[in-house]
Amino acid sequence: MPPAKPAAARKNLRTRSKNSVTAGAVKRRPAKKPVKVLATSAVAVNGASLYSVHPGVAMIQKWIAELKGKTGRSVEEWMKHIHAAGPEDEKQCRVWLQAQYELGTNTAWWLAERAFGKAMGFAEDTPEAYLAVAPQYVAQMYAGPRQGLKPLHDRLIQLAQSLGDQVRICPCKTIVPLYRKHVFAEIKPASNVRIDLGFALKDEPFTARLNDTGGALKKNRITHRVAITKLTDIDLQVRRWLKQAYELDAS
Repeated sequence: MPPAKPAAARKNLRTRSKNSVTAGAVKRRPAKKPVKVLATSAVAVNGASLYSVHPGVAMIQKWIAELKGKTGRSVEEWMKHIHAAGPEDEKQCRVWLQAQYELGTNTAWWLAERAFGKAMGFAEDTPEAYLAVAPQYVAQMYAGPRQGLKPLHDRLIQLAQSLGDQVRICPCKTIVPLYRKHVFAEIKPASNVRIDLGFALKDEPFTARLNDTGGALKKNRITHRVAITKLTDIDLQVRRWLKQAYELDAS
């Protein structure tokens, strides 16, 4: 029987999931007034973690735990074997793992990526590793020609945090999903001059501004999106849609 594939875990880590593990607490300092936090680091001003561990981490950990029983080798044993007997090229290694050991496509890709040291490719192994790399995901998203979008991103994070203490911010490589029980919104730098703010709004009517993502047909949670190109785009209407999406995910 072919081994379990981590495809769902890897995909969910880039897109959306259902649970989260909170980051390790840093000693809190009392503040006289509440401080609004911008997404500039992994640690908020008052000592609380800005980011929560992505739900996909638990799925990856489950896959790792079951790997030896299904393939005969643990992750560490696969690494040693690949380094000792496998090809010296990552692409060839993937083909070799599939042909020689009948590993599934995604299992072979994941093991090959890890064997060839792509740290950003397997940062989801542990909660600690994910939290260490989450700020890098955000920094890379807004590097270079997209750095002008960072103030818009920060304002959206600030707005999301104002919705309630159940909001969880879990960056991926290309988007920053926002969770309550499930993903209810996502922030995506879509171009050098535009952020697409997506919402899980179910049957909310589409408008000239609130566009269809195609999510309903694809059975994705994010069904609507609005373009954000300047701070004034984050208006009362956008706040209402974000709050509505958050409240729809209460149960």
